[in-house]
Amino acid sequence: MALHDQTRKAVSGDNGEIASRLLGWYDAHHRDLPWRIPPRALAGGARPDPYLVWLSEVMLQQTTVEAVKSYFRAFVQKWPTVQALAAAPTEDVMKAWAGLGYYSRARNLKACADLVARQGGRFPDSEPGLKELPGIGAYTAAAIAAIAFDQPAAVVDGNVERVVSRLFSIATPLGEAKGEIRGQVERMVPGTRPGDFAQAMMDLGATICTPRRPRCMLCPVREDCSATMSGDPERFPVRLPKAERPLRRGAAFVAVRGDGAVLLRKRIEKGLLGGMTEVPTTGWTARIDGATTEAAAPFPGNWRQAGRIGHVFTHFALELDVFKAETDSAAPAGHFWSLADEISGEALPSVMKKVIEAAIPGATKKQRPR
Repeated sequence: MALHDQTRKAVSGDNGEIASRLLGWYDAHHRDLPWRIPPRALAGGARPDPYLVWLSEVMLQQTTVEAVKSYFRAFVQKWPTVQALAAAPTEDVMKAWAGLGYYSRARNLKACADLVARQGGRFPDSEPGLKELPGIGAYTAAAIAAIAFDQPAAVVDGNVERVVSRLFSIATPLGEAKGEIRGQVERMVPGTRPGDFAQAMMDLGATICTPRRPRCMLCPVREDCSATMSGDPERFPVRLPKAERPLRRGAAFVAVRGDGAVLLRKRIEKGLLGGMTEVPTTGWTARIDGATTEAAAPFPGNWRQAGRIGHVFTHFALELDVFKAETDSAAPAGHFWSLADEISGEALPSVMKKVIEAAIPGATKKQRPR
């Protein structure tokens, strides 16, 4: 019996028909992703590795699939099991995460690996059990439960919210409609292949039911889609106007030693960019500006302006004036010198890579072997 026939036999009703058509489309058009077991392999007896499902879902939080692929492959190559990740130094994990953003995820990733390893290396197979682990909220718990353990969980990410808002023409603004959307998803989840259904919904939103110019003529559930029938699918989901991000200012200081080493320090573990590495910078936060002149430098020197960089965080935008100085002084307390050929491997967030690149173009790029 074909995969699609198996699915049709297991679902019923209008929402069941939607699930059946969607799974048939997924069987033929699913994305090839490094953490995914394709449907035919699942039907042949292959089973997802909960560690890989968890790792991918944490990486995918607020990050695009294309950005995650290379990080996922690098992590799995370095740490192929949750026990291996638990045994890794936290600093190595933060370095491997650098550039992926939202660094609290990396700290929670390490804390979760440590806990799972202490508990025998097995992830809980239910949503409630998964939500007890560090860094796993309602969405991630549902995704792992469905994809790794075949539990009938309602998995609702941004792609799914868009698909469901259009299917049912949900006119309530998205921030207030999450309960209604989840209820619709719960009614659609089939009794068989819930993991494939969750991934099918994500793929549909990512490749067909896109935010702009959705490809409705290729959609497997277009006949069931209220927004398509109305002729204006882009109206959904309904969003309230976004509040304007405040702009914060500050300064950053790139000190360079004669051998090309750069002066760095580690940020405190908690808060924005917690535990990551940075050049000395002034006390800007999401709420206040920092000093913007060379008078705030970490030590006296021949500081000169090397440019200005901009960076956008979730809740605010940041502009940093970049200053550069050459020195052969010892590193001040709480700072260290990073050699020129080691800078690219430091746990530098994107904003700090921009700062260093403004002062020393190419410094944060990996050197190719000659």
